[in-house]
Amino acid sequence: MTISEKSFQDSSLDKMSLLNNTKRMVKSGTVVGGAVARATWRKLSPHSLQTGSLQEDAEKLKKSLGELRGPLVKVAQLLASIPGLLPEDYIKELSELQTQAPAMGWGFVQRRMRGELGENWQRYFGSFDREACNAASLGQVHKAVLINEKQVACKLQYPGMDKSISSDLLQLKTLFGLYSFFDGAIKQDQVYKELEDRLKEELDYRREAANLVLFGYVFRANPYVHVPRPAKKISTHRLLVMEWLEGISFSEFLKKNPSLEERNQAARELFKAWYYPFYHFGILHGDPHSGNYGIREDGGVNLFDLGSVRVFPPKFVQAVVQLYRAVKEKDRFKIVQAYKVWGFKGLNDEVVEALNAWSSFFFRPFLIEGDHSLEETNSAEAAHEVLENVYATLKKGGGVTLPREFVLLDRSALGLGGAFLRLGASLDWKKLFEEEIQDFSLEKLEISQNEALCAAGLRVQDGEVSFIS
Repeated sequence: MTISEKSFQDSSLDKMSLLNNTKRMVKSGTVVGGAVARATWRKLSPHSLQTGSLQEDAEKLKKSLGELRGPLVKVAQLLASIPGLLPEDYIKELSELQTQAPAMGWGFVQRRMRGELGENWQRYFGSFDREACNAASLGQVHKAVLINEKQVACKLQYPGMDKSISSDLLQLKTLFGLYSFFDGAIKQDQVYKELEDRLKEELDYRREAANLVLFGYVFRANPYVHVPRPAKKISTHRLLVMEWLEGISFSEFLKKNPSLEERNQAARELFKAWYYPFYHFGILHGDPHSGNYGIREDGGVNLFDLGSVRVFPPKFVQAVVQLYRAVKEKDRFKIVQAYKVWGFKGLNDEVVEALNAWSSFFFRPFLIEGDHSLEETNSAEAAHEVLENVYATLKKGGGVTLPREFVLLDRSALGLGGAFLRLGASLDWKKLFEEEIQDFSLEKLEISQNEALCAAGLRVQDGEVSFIS
């Protein structure tokens, strides 16, 4: 295949995606604009003139978003996981959001594969399933077998995703405007910037391939946490080929009516899968959606979709440990110092009071001795009660700007908490947590983080993660 032929194919796919992306941009703008219009009407108009309810509006938004592909769906799922960024009815509906758009057909698959690997792309494969085994917001996955007989998953990015991100980020600002119209307790400037950077990273499958290597290095000695190895030679910016991992989805696992022992093991391994990398390497899988991990026959877990990975400054991780110990000791001075290191500013008495209510709830399971379920300490009802108090106090104190690092850490905690509640797991959460932090050392974390990033061909420079040239 000549360069001109490949360029023609890429151009053909891009032209096709340009039309689809234009249609999609109009549709997404209509969806979000409609949501904002309904919310504005509901807030300003006389009650007697209103029809339906806020919950019905939220249901319409979820249905419309579910029929779209692209970053906006990822954004909506993430917004639903950050307490207070949207009204409660919207959070409930968007937290259940799944992409309902059907997978793209064989014509798209062939065009994408030719565009990434050349006209004779099938030479790399012994077989390639025509039907997608999974379709998500940014791409779809096909099972295949390489010529060396290794089973792989091929993740193909949908056309036009790089172009749609700009329009979707504009829609994100509109959604944030909707939130601000309802409640000004949380200021979103840094939240927006964090989401923008993470979304752009998710569109680069080369970065996700590096993240797979990174997490594979982190869990190289753990027999119960599995990360697919990427086939780097045939992976590109828009195609990720990786090892196929056997197991069942989280939902399928729950349908099997597993015993408490099996549910506890799944919860234990999920806990380690998220918090061992954070406290020992300063990295975090930023998307704990239940579709992004699976359960193995031996009780271990598979980690998927590592496009959204956050590398934290070691001093931030140290401040998280310091905050836990300060909350445990009820030392207000140390608590406030930890908030400052996190990046919170303007810490008046009301803001500190609100943050203390949040941190006490966040760390509550880790302050209780012995086995217990999160239903006893951190149920949805308890969370709602705490958050109502937090928002009221924050508004009284003039609101707070969330530090960028807070976004994915809080998202992961909430997402995992939801999984633990669904599992009904009863564990000694304090023992699990303190095992991760008992030997914490800033110097040791700095060294281990640097070694792990180097193993994945990455580095941190001026606070930004980039490839080693």
